[in-house]
Amino acid sequence: MVKQLLQRRFTARELPELRVQVDQCAASAGLPDSRRGDFVLAVDEIASNAVEHAGGGGTLLLRRVGNELECRISDSGPGFSDEVIPRLLPGLDGATSGRGLWLTQLVTDRLAISPGAPGTVVTLAMRLP
Repeated sequence: MVKQLLQRRFTARELPELRVQVDQCAASAGLPDSRRGDFVLAVDEIASNAVEHAGGGGTLLLRRVGNELECRISDSGPGFSDEVIPRLLPGLDGATSGRGLWLTQLVTDRLAISPGAPGTVVTLAMRLP
């Protein structure tokens, strides 16, 4: 079962509104309060990365896929792979960037990074009860 909940383009100016919409959709999909804040934080980190590093914006697709709430964020930047995700908290290992990706990997149940055409597609998901 796949149910689309939200699809939209975004820029830096729309990030606050995007966070509210993601939170509302996550609540209506049944993601518990105890995990919803982490989900919204993770989505915001990836969307902010698209704004900062990939041309100023991107596209978000939020959907329920089976027993997961899944978010795909695509951008048109230079691209990257999961090799850029620090293994330790950035700063502890000498890395000066990657904190958002590290945090997203920590709080979500699934994180995948794949090439887009152009750019990158970052998919993150949390299991629903």
